[in-house]
Amino acid sequence: MNKINYTLIFATLLISFSAVAQNDTLDPLVTDRPDATEASSTVGKGVLQFETGGLYESFEANNVKSEDYTFNTMLVRYGILDNLELRLGWDFVEGVTTINNNKLNNVTSGLSPLLVGMKLDIAEENGCMPEIALIGHVFPVFSASADYRPEYTGVDFRLSLSHTLNEKSSLGYNVGAQWGDDSPEAAAIYTVAYGYSFTEKFGMYAEVYGDLPEDNSANHFWDAGITYLVNNDLQLDAYVGTSITEGQDLLLGLGFSYRVRKNN
Repeated sequence: MNKINYTLIFATLLISFSAVAQNDTLDPLVTDRPDATEASSTVGKGVLQFETGGLYESFEANNVKSEDYTFNTMLVRYGILDNLELRLGWDFVEGVTTINNNKLNNVTSGLSPLLVGMKLDIAEENGCMPEIALIGHVFPVFSASADYRPEYTGVDFRLSLSHTLNEKSSLGYNVGAQWGDDSPEAAAIYTVAYGYSFTEKFGMYAEVYGDLPEDNSANHFWDAGITYLVNNDLQLDAYVGTSITEGQDLLLGLGFSYRVRKNN
């Protein structure tokens, strides 16, 4: 867990820098973290945005406990047009297995497959019609470390939609499909997230999400978290969750997102 402390240190440095160096002339940044629901808007032409953090997951069955520590969940977003962004992401994961309270020595460690993709704005919100974006990713097999190299190249796509409910709350949801990991079968994916702003700085969300494979049982999860907007270019977050179906006992995470503005 010590490596996650580097994220906290880096976030503290960013806070100190941003408080002095930035003025809030742009709207607050909109992020794709910490929830599983991707935002329905792009970052804007010439804008570079970093979204990163650390998380912990655990699951125990039949006296076998699996724990995953993800020390970096980096997503880099860059706007090449006002309505189109390129996306690059990677995770560094360490996995630990314990059997009958005895920790095994065969710790897995390395990069999961890179995420390479794009997001395209399709429609702006208009009355009862939601804001809509199309997102697509590829996860090349060769980009992963040996411990986390899947058998198949992964692909996913989704429509991201959102509604403004009132001045303080909103509803976002994604629908799509994914292929890859260690199975060639397709799986439908969904997310539904409710967001609420307590103040201009503090917000929260609650979410359900999951996937429905063609030939296997569905997987359903929930999570909830808080966000703090340090300034319009820097946001901190923390969250907790678990699975509704079997597969995840505990999810804990924290992170931050930072926007580098384009030169005018």
